Amino acid sequence: MSESKSVSDFDLEKEQIHETPSDQSHVELAGPSVGFREGIKVPRTQTTRSHIPIGFRTLSIQVYESQGIEAGKGDKKDQSDADFFGSLDYHTVDANALAQRFNVHPDSGLDGAAATRRLERNGKNVLTQKKNKYWLKLFNYTFGGFCSILWIGVIVFFISWKPLGNPPQAYNLALAIVVLIVIFFQALFNAFQDWSTQKVMNSILHLLPENATVIRDGEHKTISASDLVVGDVCILSTGNKVPADMRIIKASADLKFDRAVLTGESEEIPGTVEPTETNFLETRNIAFLGTHVCNGNATGIVVLTGQRTVMGRINKLTNDDKDKPTQLQKEISRFVKIIICLTVTVVLIMLITWLAWLRRDHPAFLSTVGILTNLMSLVVAFVPEGMPVAVALTLSLVARRMRDVKVLPKSLSTVETLGCVNVICSDKTGTLTENKMSVNSIGFVDNECVRSEVASLENTFAFGELKKGMALCNDAFFDPASSAVLPSERTVNGNATDAAVLRLSAALSGADEIKAAYQRVYDIPFNSKNKFMLTVMRSNDQSTAANFPDDMYVKGAPDVLLPRISHFYSAFDGEVKVFDETARTQLVHMQETWARRGERVILLAKRSFSASFKSGTADYEQEVVSASESDLVVIGLLGIMDPPRSDIPHTVAECRRSGSRFFMVTGDFSLTAAAIGKMVGIFTHNGEPDRIADFELKNRSHSDGPIYTEKQLKKLNGPKDFIEASLLVEGKEIPAITQPQWDIICRYEEIVFARTTPEQKLKIVNELRDRGCVVAVTGDGVNDAPALKAADVGIAMVSGSDVAMEAADLVLMGDFSSIVQGIRLGRLVFQNLQKVISYLLPAGSWSEDWPVILNVFMGVPLPLSSFLMIIICCFTDLVCCLTLIFEKEEFDLLSLPPRNPRSDHLINKAIYGQSYLFIGMMETLTAHSMFFLYMWKHARIPVKDMFFAFEKFKEGFHGYTDAELNQFLATGQCVYFVTLVIVQWGNLLSVRNKRLSILQADPIRKERRNFYLVLGPLAALVIAIFVTEVKGIQNLFGTASIPIEFWFIPIPLAIGILVMDEIRKLLVRTFPNSIVAKIAW
Repeated sequence: MSESKSVSDFDLEKEQIHETPSDQSHVELAGPSVGFREGIKVPRTQTTRSHIPIGFRTLSIQVYESQGIEAGKGDKKDQSDADFFGSLDYHTVDANALAQRFNVHPDSGLDGAAATRRLERNGKNVLTQKKNKYWLKLFNYTFGGFCSILWIGVIVFFISWKPLGNPPQAYNLALAIVVLIVIFFQALFNAFQDWSTQKVMNSILHLLPENATVIRDGEHKTISASDLVVGDVCILSTGNKVPADMRIIKASADLKFDRAVLTGESEEIPGTVEPTETNFLETRNIAFLGTHVCNGNATGIVVLTGQRTVMGRINKLTNDDKDKPTQLQKEISRFVKIIICLTVTVVLIMLITWLAWLRRDHPAFLSTVGILTNLMSLVVAFVPEGMPVAVALTLSLVARRMRDVKVLPKSLSTVETLGCVNVICSDKTGTLTENKMSVNSIGFVDNECVRSEVASLENTFAFGELKKGMALCNDAFFDPASSAVLPSERTVNGNATDAAVLRLSAALSGADEIKAAYQRVYDIPFNSKNKFMLTVMRSNDQSTAANFPDDMYVKGAPDVLLPRISHFYSAFDGEVKVFDETARTQLVHMQETWARRGERVILLAKRSFSASFKSGTADYEQEVVSASESDLVVIGLLGIMDPPRSDIPHTVAECRRSGSRFFMVTGDFSLTAAAIGKMVGIFTHNGEPDRIADFELKNRSHSDGPIYTEKQLKKLNGPKDFIEASLLVEGKEIPAITQPQWDIICRYEEIVFARTTPEQKLKIVNELRDRGCVVAVTGDGVNDAPALKAADVGIAMVSGSDVAMEAADLVLMGDFSSIVQGIRLGRLVFQNLQKVISYLLPAGSWSEDWPVILNVFMGVPLPLSSFLMIIICCFTDLVCCLTLIFEKEEFDLLSLPPRNPRSDHLINKAIYGQSYLFIGMMETLTAHSMFFLYMWKHARIPVKDMFFAFEKFKEGFHGYTDAELNQFLATGQCVYFVTLVIVQWGNLLSVRNKRLSILQADPIRKERRNFYLVLGPLAALVIAIFVTEVKGIQNLFGTASIPIEFWFIPIPLAIGILVMDEIRKLLVRTFPNSIVAKIAW
């Protein structure tokens, strides 16, 4: 075959088909290249419909590639979307003509070689990733956020140098340059961290599978959706995400799509084979990339892929989407606002004091340049520059940890919220259970048996009908690749219920013969609303089909189908008998008995059906639906067991221990759901669970009256007020539940919601959220998608449907038990960030504040220079605080109740008290003491003379020259600086444990090992030595070398701070109800 040379993005593969009809020796057919209605000139040798039958690719047809044909106007690169889609005719041409156009047979699909060539030519079926505007981001990192405040400092320092400086001081210019360097490195780090975090999140999203089922080389194959090509025959079923734009050529009657991703409307759109609109974007016989199959199944031919799809065109317009602030970002913003308010308050008080008092009474003390420099240094020091870095690194680190435990968050906001979850609503099938179903019980209305007794019934008439029903009312099929193994071990394509029935059917004799003897005329696949599936079967024997009606088989939930039953097959004589009250009682009893064992009960029924209308028409479909609503004959019952996952009981127990109530929300029968609930530990109380009907009949504290009065309900708040009982709620009861009843329901510790529809699942989630619950919803089916979207955290299983994974915020790649690790890590994020802030506050915005306060209000020579304030805030504290993000949990975080995001803030009064009034005050006193000790020991200036010195601290003060006083002051400031750097080490070791002693949780032993706690202080020490000992820094910024003893004296002071906090922790542990414990952070 020769390689085609395409000239445009939409140029398809051109193939010529040769065949030898009986009346001709040779006919050549050349199909058009693309699906435009006009404007494309295509050479033809014959008119397809008039002269020859359609030639599909078969083994007898020779196919080869033609040279590329020039595309017409519709293929121009600058063509508008409206013109482009307006020119397409994929939806209007006949399905056979469309198949010929793409040189594909609807039954056998493309061959592998052709698919490979088309993929090489047109590229992968992927959307162009959103372009990151790095220069714009870098601009925001440089001038936005905290940097905007730093820029104010740069401007003030520059104008303090010139023109306000008289003479200009190089020190102010140097301060401006230092702050510029800080801005540069902070912006550079933020940009790098943004890139790194995005890389991590992309790697997580790439782990989520996006596959498509296609027919290639005559076989069903599962391939990566990115490998789809135009002309591929693609199979869609309920729960699938449509992998490309495709023309529907076969569809079940109940086919429906969710196009909300394109239209914003949640209404389900029916899918059809025939066009319903002339507009390509409005017609219902096109399935669009990114939409979801909410019901039914279909087969389609791929017509557009990648950026050429409707979604691809829309994708070009979404590059300007802005990310919404996450809950944690809001907490950080709240913290920064508080700090800024404190800063502005202090600055204004100092500025007013300078203007009203110092400038008048002590004009030589603080010049305009001096007060501006001091105040801006205070502002820069007050701003927690380390916070954005710590938050970004913490979230990125935890996202990596979650990936390691097979928990994949789609966004960093999910990491934060997961730690707040206090209610988990889980689906049953596939989530709590293995989704490996097998038929455990078989029964007829008048006879019950277990699977091992099947052989004794196999030759009865009733069992013969049951075998027919199992084989013909089933959408599952075996993977051809597994044909060499036993039916029980073969791979099955289809839902778990159908797979269980298929395996039983295949294990019995005659299943293949039954399927071969019938053809399916019509079907309604199972869905969570109807809770049944239906097939209309016609005999392949022409005489039988002509003289006898078709057979309609219905398989579904007994409680749903019972109202439609009129007769049943007797297991003993095969006669059709009236389904009277006795028979109904027997059937219901059998269902309830099996359900109490945890089995899902399926009823099989049939009836004869003669249609008045032609199949495929809307009237025919309505006639089928009407016929299925009455006169059904029960064939038998199947009890299907889906065992709980072995790890689920422990997982449920761990979730409950974490303070999260664990509810089940399922579409299964109530007794089956309750039985599984007891098996996995959702129901732990003995006896029958409460029901809605009991609410007005009993009282837990009084035998007469409702459970709670309205007045009592208002007083209910907190876990201690939960109703310690089990509750079983059925979907049919939900529409009638009143708001006061919902108030009671939402207080139960243990709830199973059974026989629920997707709408009811959504209502349950909303009712819980309306009452202040932070809800996580787990599920894997299409019916779970609305609830997954509405929940605070939607959690899907990787084995679930595309719809569920699309709707979820988080995907579990491994066992469901990994959700426990997700909750643990979500809480660890918050705890470690609290530790970071508790470390930054004592030195950064307290111990640096007091030197300026003493300087302005008490005339003390400034104990800490502006330059050294910036070094502490932006360098030494930063490298140390980042070590705390690597901390492991101090104690079992699952033993704590979930955080309430409305009241439990990142920063609270206890943390302010701990940071300012306890640790901060000790650090301030020790640093000032070291400053005054140096001035007394080396300059012989008493402490009392340092206070209210104001402008007296100049030439002649205690007999010193200005140069000598400045040298003493510079050295004293460096002593203060070094003291703060070193005593912060004690704070670092202290803050890593809120309650435990360092002897119980040291950073060396494996359980809490954190070697970064050594590297951080070492880096801070290197910075301190560099700042105080390098001559160039000394000359430029007025620093000085300090006496050797002042490097060592702060070490015991740091240990003293650690010991003082150890005493506080001991008091909290010993006296948990004391005042110290109540105000502890």
